[in-house]
Amino acid sequence: MLIHDVSIPIVTGGVVYPGNPPIRVWLEKGIPTGARSNVSGISFGAHTGTHVDAAKHFYDDGQTVDELPLERLIGPAVLLEFGDDVRGITRAHLEARAAEIGRHTRVLFKTRNSALQSRPEFVGDYTFVAPDAAEWLVARGTELVGVDYLSIEQFHSGQAGTHLTLLGKRVVIIEGLSLAGVRAGEYDLICLPLRVVGIDGAPARAVLLEK
Repeated sequence: MLIHDVSIPIVTGGVVYPGNPPIRVWLEKGIPTGARSNVSGISFGAHTGTHVDAAKHFYDDGQTVDELPLERLIGPAVLLEFGDDVRGITRAHLEARAAEIGRHTRVLFKTRNSALQSRPEFVGDYTFVAPDAAEWLVARGTELVGVDYLSIEQFHSGQAGTHLTLLGKRVVIIEGLSLAGVRAGEYDLICLPLRVVGIDGAPARAVLLEK
Protein backbone atom coordinates (compact mmCIF):
# COMPACT_ATOMS: atom_id res chain seq x y z
CA MET A 1 0.00 0.00 0.00
CA LEU A 2 1.34 3.42 -0.99
CA ILE A 3 0.70 6.05 1.67
CA HIS A 4 0.99 9.76 0.88
CA ASP A 5 1.58 11.99 3.88
CA VAL A 6 -0.25 15.18 2.88
CA SER A 7 0.46 17.10 6.09
CA ILE A 8 2.53 20.28 6.30
CA PRO A 9 5.42 19.92 8.77
CA ILE A 10 5.04 22.13 11.85
CA VAL A 11 8.27 24.02 12.50
CA THR A 12 9.29 27.10 14.43
CA GLY A 13 8.62 30.17 12.34
CA GLY A 14 6.48 28.29 9.82
CA VAL A 15 3.98 30.17 7.66
CA VAL A 16 0.66 31.00 9.33
CA TYR A 17 -2.44 32.83 8.17
CA PRO A 18 -2.12 36.55 9.04
CA GLY A 19 -3.37 37.24 12.55
CA ASN A 20 -2.91 33.67 13.75
CA PRO A 21 -0.48 32.81 16.56
CA PRO A 22 3.10 32.10 15.47
CA ILE A 23 4.56 28.61 15.59
CA ARG A 24 7.20 27.90 18.22
CA VAL A 25 8.79 24.56 19.07
CA TRP A 26 11.46 24.38 21.76
CA LEU A 27 13.32 21.96 23.99
CA GLU A 28 11.97 22.46 27.50
CA LYS A 29 14.54 20.09 28.98
CA GLY A 30 17.13 18.01 27.20
CA ILE A 31 19.65 15.24 27.61
CA PRO A 32 22.51 17.48 26.31
CA THR A 33 21.93 19.81 29.29
CA GLY A 34 21.83 17.05 31.88
CA ALA A 35 18.18 15.97 31.88
CA ARG A 36 17.32 12.27 31.82
CA SER A 37 15.02 12.75 28.81
CA ASN A 38 14.15 15.19 26.08
CA VAL A 39 10.85 17.03 26.58
CA SER A 40 9.74 19.59 24.00
CA GLY A 41 7.29 22.45 24.25
CA ILE A 42 5.03 23.58 21.42
CA SER A 43 2.96 26.70 20.89
CA PHE A 44 0.73 27.41 17.90
CA GLY A 45 -2.82 28.31 16.90
CA ALA A 46 -5.72 25.97 16.25
CA HIS A 47 -5.49 26.67 12.51
CA THR A 48 -1.81 25.86 12.06
CA GLY A 49 -0.44 23.90 9.11
CA THR A 50 -2.70 21.11 7.91
CA HIS A 51 -5.78 21.62 10.03
CA VAL A 52 -9.50 20.95 10.29
CA ASP A 53 -12.19 23.62 10.62
CA ALA A 54 -15.26 22.75 12.66
CA ALA A 55 -18.52 24.70 12.55
CA LYS A 56 -17.57 26.63 15.71
CA HIS A 57 -14.96 28.45 13.63
CA PHE A 58 -17.75 30.68 12.27
CA TYR A 59 -20.77 29.73 14.40
CA ASP A 60 -20.33 30.31 18.12
CA ASP A 61 -22.88 27.62 18.96
CA GLY A 62 -21.52 25.29 16.27
CA GLN A 63 -20.01 21.83 16.45
CA THR A 64 -16.52 21.80 17.99
CA VAL A 65 -13.57 19.90 16.59
CA ASP A 66 -13.76 17.15 19.21
CA GLU A 67 -17.40 16.56 18.25
CA LEU A 68 -16.68 15.87 14.57
CA PRO A 69 -17.80 12.36 13.58
CA LEU A 70 -14.76 10.28 12.67
CA GLU A 71 -16.61 8.64 9.79
CA ARG A 72 -16.51 11.98 7.97
CA LEU A 73 -12.74 12.18 8.35
CA ILE A 74 -11.98 8.64 7.19
CA GLY A 75 -13.03 7.07 3.89
CA PRO A 76 -13.00 7.34 0.09
CA ALA A 77 -12.09 10.72 -1.40
CA VAL A 78 -11.53 12.17 -4.84
CA LEU A 79 -8.68 14.58 -5.60
CA LEU A 80 -9.26 17.04 -8.45
CA GLU A 81 -6.41 19.05 -9.95
CA PHE A 82 -6.85 22.51 -11.46
CA GLY A 83 -4.39 24.40 -13.64
CA ASP A 84 -2.46 27.52 -12.69
CA ASP A 85 -4.98 29.66 -14.57
CA VAL A 86 -7.68 28.87 -12.02
CA ARG A 87 -7.51 31.49 -9.27
CA GLY A 88 -10.96 30.77 -7.87
CA ILE A 89 -12.80 27.44 -8.09
CA THR A 90 -16.39 28.25 -9.04
CA ARG A 91 -19.62 26.36 -9.52
CA ALA A 92 -18.92 26.27 -13.27
CA HIS A 93 -15.56 24.58 -12.67
CA LEU A 94 -17.21 21.89 -10.55
CA GLU A 95 -20.13 21.34 -12.89
CA ALA A 96 -17.59 20.65 -15.63
CA ARG A 97 -15.95 18.03 -13.40
CA ALA A 98 -19.13 16.52 -11.99
CA ALA A 99 -18.49 13.13 -13.58
CA GLU A 100 -15.10 12.90 -11.82
CA ILE A 101 -16.64 13.77 -8.48
CA GLY A 102 -19.42 11.24 -8.97
CA ARG A 103 -20.88 10.10 -5.67
CA HIS A 104 -17.87 11.04 -3.58
CA THR A 105 -18.74 12.92 -0.40
CA ARG A 106 -15.11 13.88 0.30
CA VAL A 107 -13.65 16.20 -2.32
CA LEU A 108 -10.08 17.52 -2.31
CA PHE A 109 -8.63 20.24 -4.54
CA LYS A 110 -5.05 20.44 -5.81
CA THR A 111 -4.18 23.82 -7.33
CA ARG A 112 -1.28 26.19 -7.93
CA ASN A 113 -1.30 26.59 -4.15
CA SER A 114 0.75 23.42 -3.79
CA ALA A 115 3.72 25.26 -5.31
CA LEU A 116 3.14 28.26 -3.04
CA GLN A 117 3.71 26.15 0.07
CA SER A 118 7.47 26.24 -0.51
CA ARG A 119 7.45 30.03 -0.12
CA PRO A 120 8.76 31.22 3.27
CA GLU A 121 6.08 33.90 3.53
CA PHE A 122 2.29 33.96 3.36
CA VAL A 123 0.96 34.50 -0.18
CA GLY A 124 -2.35 36.35 -0.33
CA ASP A 125 -3.36 35.59 -3.92
CA TYR A 126 -3.79 31.85 -3.39
CA THR A 127 -6.49 29.93 -5.25
CA PHE A 128 -9.71 29.77 -3.25
CA VAL A 129 -13.11 28.07 -3.40
CA ALA A 130 -15.88 30.51 -4.33
CA PRO A 131 -19.16 30.62 -2.37
CA ASP A 132 -21.17 29.36 -5.35
CA ALA A 133 -18.91 26.32 -5.55
CA ALA A 134 -19.54 25.73 -1.83
CA GLU A 135 -23.28 25.89 -2.44
CA TRP A 136 -22.96 23.37 -5.27
CA LEU A 137 -21.00 20.99 -3.05
CA VAL A 138 -23.53 21.26 -0.23
CA ALA A 139 -26.41 20.57 -2.62
CA ARG A 140 -24.70 17.35 -3.73
CA GLY A 141 -24.36 16.07 -0.18
CA THR A 142 -20.64 16.70 0.25
CA GLU A 143 -19.40 16.00 3.79
CA LEU A 144 -15.77 17.11 3.57
CA VAL A 145 -13.78 19.54 1.41
CA GLY A 146 -10.00 19.86 1.44
CA VAL A 147 -7.70 22.50 -0.08
CA ASP A 148 -3.96 23.01 -0.45
CA TYR A 149 -3.48 26.37 1.28
CA LEU A 150 -4.14 27.82 4.72
CA SER A 151 -7.65 28.99 3.88
CA ILE A 152 -10.46 27.86 1.61
CA GLU A 153 -11.79 31.44 1.50
CA GLN A 154 -10.61 34.21 -0.78
CA PHE A 155 -8.13 36.35 1.13
CA HIS A 156 -9.82 39.48 2.55
CA SER A 157 -13.10 38.57 0.86
CA GLY A 158 -14.97 40.37 3.61
CA GLN A 159 -17.91 37.96 3.46
CA ALA A 160 -16.68 34.50 4.53
CA GLY A 161 -19.38 33.05 2.28
CA THR A 162 -17.54 29.82 1.59
CA HIS A 163 -16.89 29.06 5.25
CA LEU A 164 -20.42 30.00 6.26
CA THR A 165 -22.01 27.87 3.55
CA LEU A 166 -19.96 24.76 4.28
CA LEU A 167 -19.74 24.96 8.06
CA GLY A 168 -23.40 25.93 8.30
CA LYS A 169 -24.20 22.47 6.95
CA ARG A 170 -21.50 20.80 9.08
CA VAL A 171 -19.30 20.12 6.09
CA VAL A 172 -15.79 19.49 7.45
CA ILE A 173 -13.09 21.72 5.95
CA ILE A 174 -9.45 20.63 5.73
CA GLU A 175 -7.03 23.45 4.97
CA GLY A 176 -3.31 23.27 4.29
CA LEU A 177 -3.10 19.88 2.57
CA SER A 178 0.36 19.19 1.10
CA LEU A 179 -0.45 17.79 -2.34
CA ALA A 180 2.57 18.72 -4.47
CA GLY A 181 3.63 15.13 -5.12
CA VAL A 182 0.19 13.58 -5.38
CA ARG A 183 -1.64 12.94 -8.66
CA ALA A 184 -5.36 13.46 -9.17
CA GLY A 185 -7.60 10.46 -8.63
CA GLU A 186 -9.39 8.37 -6.03
CA TYR A 187 -7.91 7.63 -2.61
CA ASP A 188 -8.81 6.63 0.90
CA LEU A 189 -8.41 9.60 3.23
CA ILE A 190 -7.49 9.52 6.89
CA CYS A 191 -7.42 12.92 8.59
CA LEU A 192 -7.44 13.06 12.37
CA PRO A 193 -7.38 16.44 14.12
CA LEU A 194 -6.10 16.71 17.67
CA ARG A 195 -8.88 15.94 20.13
CA VAL A 196 -8.87 19.31 21.84
CA VAL A 197 -12.15 19.88 23.63
CA GLY A 198 -14.44 22.78 22.83
CA ILE A 199 -12.49 24.63 20.15
CA ASP A 200 -13.07 25.68 16.56
CA GLY A 201 -10.36 23.68 14.81
CA ALA A 202 -7.14 21.76 15.28
CA PRO A 203 -4.00 20.69 13.42
CA ALA A 204 -4.24 17.23 11.89
CA ARG A 205 -2.12 14.47 10.41
CA ALA A 206 -3.64 13.66 7.02
CA VAL A 207 -2.73 10.81 4.70
CA LEU A 208 -4.03 9.50 1.37
CA LEU A 209 -3.91 5.79 0.65
CA GLU A 210 -3.72 4.72 -2.99
CA LYS A 211 -6.55 2.42 -3.99
